[in-house]
Amino acid sequence: MKYSRPVVLTIAGSDSGGGAGIQADLKTITVHGCFGVSAITALTAQNTVGVQGILPVPLDFIQQQLTSLFDDFTIVSAKTGMLHSPEVVRLVADNLKVHPGLQLVCDPVMVAKSGDKLLEDNAIQTLKGVLLPLATVVTPNIPEAEVLWGHSIQSEGDKETACRAIREMGAKSVLLKGGHDKGEFSTDLFYDGEGFHRFTAPRYPTPNTHGTGCTTSAAIAANLALGKDVLSATADAKGYMDTAIRFSLSIGHGHGPTDHFAAIQRGSLRYEVLQKLSEAVEFFCSHRAGHLIPEVQTNIAYGLPFALTHEEVAAIPGRIVSLKGAPHPSGCPTFGASRHIANIVLTVLRFSLDHRSVMNIRYETTFLENARKIGLKIGSFDRKDEPAPVKNQEGSTLEWGTREVLSRSETIPDIIFDTGDIGKEPMIRVIGKTPMEVVIKALKIGGIQVKEE
Repeated sequence: MKYSRPVVLTIAGSDSGGGAGIQADLKTITVHGCFGVSAITALTAQNTVGVQGILPVPLDFIQQQLTSLFDDFTIVSAKTGMLHSPEVVRLVADNLKVHPGLQLVCDPVMVAKSGDKLLEDNAIQTLKGVLLPLATVVTPNIPEAEVLWGHSIQSEGDKETACRAIREMGAKSVLLKGGHDKGEFSTDLFYDGEGFHRFTAPRYPTPNTHGTGCTTSAAIAANLALGKDVLSATADAKGYMDTAIRFSLSIGHGHGPTDHFAAIQRGSLRYEVLQKLSEAVEFFCSHRAGHLIPEVQTNIAYGLPFALTHEEVAAIPGRIVSLKGAPHPSGCPTFGASRHIANIVLTVLRFSLDHRSVMNIRYETTFLENARKIGLKIGSFDRKDEPAPVKNQEGSTLEWGTREVLSRSETIPDIIFDTGDIGKEPMIRVIGKTPMEVVIKALKIGGIQVKEE
């Protein structure tokens, strides 16, 4: 039985630090389910702090690499990165143009994240003249687009004009990346001659963005090799890049890399979250703890690391009810099962990435007394202080109350409670790093002796 994967070629420089260049490309291509092959144009002595040295690969050996690859593999798509000189640009273009069915992503690498120049000034015109006309999509950031276009980009109108001008150089489509912009969100602008499409993502507060351009272009090339159209390939690559930046790695002493494997690890973490939540629910339901369950019933939630949406927080659909004095779950843990308790988890995560689990239990002064006796930290809010806009918006009270408590706390409390309001049941919320930790706290608060494993 024969099995294969689409082959994707990267023609770029080697990053000895592993965050960009050939190394980042091959990781990205592999994660996308393709087989990566490479032609190295330059060796760099490079880390997260900067580029300490560049050793160009001789032209005849770059040619030997490309000949070797095209003689043996059926290459579906390719991407270019650091080409550094007009001679290399011309050589690469000459090799690619004899393969007209190959889809090309051109990342016009000019400057490293550290500010070190990676493309000679006299190579820019060659890049525009012989390589861009072969590109399925070209992916400049704003400074690179300014060099290609020849003008400063200051506005949204400038971005659109730059995209049109770059496409007129021969590329079928342009992705103008917005990472160098300011603001809460980063927006990339895609133009294919028929219209503009914007891809917007949160701007995460991290310096670890080394290799984002290489990774984005490699992801697009891999998606094209998988048979996706250019717009879909770009959109999916942006989603992949968003996850890689969210989970960027603090490695080294400078601009660390993004995590190329975060998307895969995230999938395995979903299983782990559900498993740990199931174990905690089973442990809770093995005790006579029906007295902890309020009228609105109980739920336990557990979020993925860096969770941002309700769909990234698992809980019990239908909640946990009391049957003959014992807790009983109404369903199995599911992501997106509860908005109310997920709101609390998401709010807590803004203050501490370690505290990802929350459980609500019935309010009793004796429960609070028990909590104090065992040394738990307690916070509270008063619904009477709730601003009118919050009160009028369904489901926003818990987020507001949790934020009020955490914003004035030096550490994350174990408990946040409120004494209710008209039509609102008083409630205790138990906070912890894992659902098992939360359940054990709740059982102890309820006066139940717990044998911790």
